[in-house]
Amino acid sequence: MRDPRGEVVCALSVVSHTSRHSADSLRRTVLPRARAAATGMERELGGAAPAAPARAPGGLAQWTTASKQELGAEFIESLARGLTVVTAFGEGREELTLAAVAETTGLARATARRALITLEHLGCVTSRDRFFRLTPRVLGLGHASLSRTTLPEIALPHMGRLVGRLHDSASLAVLDGDDIRYTARVATERVMSVNITTGTRFPAHATSMGRVLLAGLPRDERAERLGRTALRALTPHTLTDPAELAAVLEQVAREGHALADGGLEEGLRSLAVPVRDVTGAPVAALNVAMHVSRRTVAACLREVLPELRAAAALIESDLHVVGRFGRVSAS
Repeated sequence: MRDPRGEVVCALSVVSHTSRHSADSLRRTVLPRARAAATGMERELGGAAPAAPARAPGGLAQWTTASKQELGAEFIESLARGLTVVTAFGEGREELTLAAVAETTGLARATARRALITLEHLGCVTSRDRFFRLTPRVLGLGHASLSRTTLPEIALPHMGRLVGRLHDSASLAVLDGDDIRYTARVATERVMSVNITTGTRFPAHATSMGRVLLAGLPRDERAERLGRTALRALTPHTLTDPAELAAVLEQVAREGHALADGGLEEGLRSLAVPVRDVTGAPVAALNVAMHVSRRTVAACLREVLPELRAAAALIESDLHVVGRFGRVSAS
């Protein structure tokens, strides 16, 4: 990134786990977006007025580059065009010209124009002086359904894909008193001796998810909980010393993940990360659990943690979007 004189002042990078991108796909998919972001930052650094966010080649309508065979016989292009035009509007893009809509979406001007006219007839778009903007009626397209969506419903698809990649079970839990309560679970085909279903409760101090959620509390509240909670030993490996547990929770708060080894059941290893709301506060914890023979601790941190964090980030992204339409229940 360069200053107004053209001198390099800093560098912008994107890091991806190899399970998500090859070198070629990273260059093809991420590089255009990284360059667009750098251009926007350079513009602001130079004091220029911010422009509408740049888009990768093809705009929002990436489906337009797919073949009819890839899209399938049941794919309705006209519906896809209309929905794509709606997504062109957003923060910093409240009012757009026809040319801006076409550029942002990657659709032809004539196609974007027909979609805008149709949306205007439906009352979802209004126009004035060649500028188009969405009306509140567009919220009705999905508000009723989104307003009833829960966090487990948001998380389950991402958890399913996570389990498909790692071949170990994944769970979502919330803090409920001194326990964690499971709100969603996707089990692997592998048989495990721990029988866990939605609603199952375990002492928070003995689990990776519990430690993540306890670490997310304000320090005063965390200390008060540790002072009044009976830290019961479930196995010889359960951490029951309040001072030691407090130190572990401080480390979890710093590192953003927790690993529990045999504290809930001997031979059971689990790794957890927080799921945060739009304010950054942890509202749930996501974990992957396995037998200790499956992976070493080092392998868990190397192979599982990046996947776990990526899944949590996707859940958070969906949570933040749905949260704009109503309160999302954590369970």
